[in-house]
Amino acid sequence: MNNEIFETMPVPKAYIKLALPVMLSSVLMLVYNMADTYFIAATGNTDIIAAVSLCAPVFTFLIAIGDILGLGGSSFISRLLGSKKNEDAKRVSIFCLCGSIVLGLVITLVLMMAKTPILKLLGATQNTAGFASDYYTWIALGASVIIFSLVPTNLLRTEGLASLAMVGSMLGSIVNIILDPIFISVLGMGAAGAAIATVIGNIFADIYYIYVIVRHSKCLSIDPRGFRITGHETKEVLRIGIPSSVTNIMQSIGVILLNNFLLPYGNETIAAMGIVSKITMIVIMIMVSFSFGGQPLYGYLYGANNKARFREVMRFAYMLVCGLGLAISCVLFAAAPVLVRLFIQEPSFVALASSMLRIILFGMPFIGFTMVTTCIFQSTGKASGALALSAGRQGYIYAAVLFVLSSLFGYNGVVASQPAADALTAVLAFVLMKKILSGFLESRQKNTER
Repeated sequence: MNNEIFETMPVPKAYIKLALPVMLSSVLMLVYNMADTYFIAATGNTDIIAAVSLCAPVFTFLIAIGDILGLGGSSFISRLLGSKKNEDAKRVSIFCLCGSIVLGLVITLVLMMAKTPILKLLGATQNTAGFASDYYTWIALGASVIIFSLVPTNLLRTEGLASLAMVGSMLGSIVNIILDPIFISVLGMGAAGAAIATVIGNIFADIYYIYVIVRHSKCLSIDPRGFRITGHETKEVLRIGIPSSVTNIMQSIGVILLNNFLLPYGNETIAAMGIVSKITMIVIMIMVSFSFGGQPLYGYLYGANNKARFREVMRFAYMLVCGLGLAISCVLFAAAPVLVRLFIQEPSFVALASSMLRIILFGMPFIGFTMVTTCIFQSTGKASGALALSAGRQGYIYAAVLFVLSSLFGYNGVVASQPAADALTAVLAFVLMKKILSGFLESRQKNTER
């Protein structure tokens, strides 16, 4: 394990060294998402675009499940490594990696059994139900490989192996990008083809991750023979993992709510929002990468009781992530029509999606502040703060704002609800940060003085 990154390397250099591989893999994943949307849009059928958008919460749900063991495990393992408890970290990693496979199989069974009511809940109509069913089925069948791929991505970074984690993410995305046009266009499989390409891409990534853990990792293991975990250790993983997963679960719920509120205004609005969501990923994924790329530092420094360096990392993260969010949002705001035309050329659709995109972008800098604060809470085991923020932005805060603004302003209120919720969540993040984090820093200082 490379302790220099965590203990002596200048903070900006250490932070970027850990976060940059995450960002690069996220950029490639973003390219995959854009390619996925491009080839689906190339069919010229807005019902297919809408169907895939309707099923996005299912994929997001699988990411949320992966985060339970991936982010929960990485938070706990980082603290264990900071406390020099390497063997305990290895046992916890086995629990997270093997557990993700078992959990994925259970979820496949549940999703397939509840397929019809879930598709109805997602907002599938007579025009979109068939396409949505095709996409849903293949994503559900691939639940295990999708969930598993998210765990080593996070765990490898706790050991300083961010570059190797990046290669796995990039491999999965590249395979996906290559297969998308083959399955969607050449073979004419449409929505089903997009889902199949996603699953196969994740299979390639999983094989790579298993190889890396077996051959290169000193602190992680996937050997079930070494499995042994206490109730306390399980609780430590879950009490951070569950709040972490709530972010994506709430995102799924938020998308379902949004799609149902947009449905009275036509499938075109849902299709447009699907494309807008892909474009705003440019900002969100970069901010997520630079927020959570620093997570191993927070966890390690917390476990090592290095309060001064912890504060330095925190200040750097806020300036970096919020600054990037503002700068990239300004660029996307100016280029909105150009970006939408990359997917569909029809003038009325371009105008509709461009207007949506510009409104949504107002919330991006606020998201950056919330993300960094959430990451700090997760890394230090502050589950209550992490849960409050994870459940807020696209959960209880978003739902309340959506109902109020849609009632007052109709369609415009529906679209404006997300940036309004982003701003309110950032205010909550600031209040919780002052309350929870100040108490944490004071208690660590008292312990050090003793």
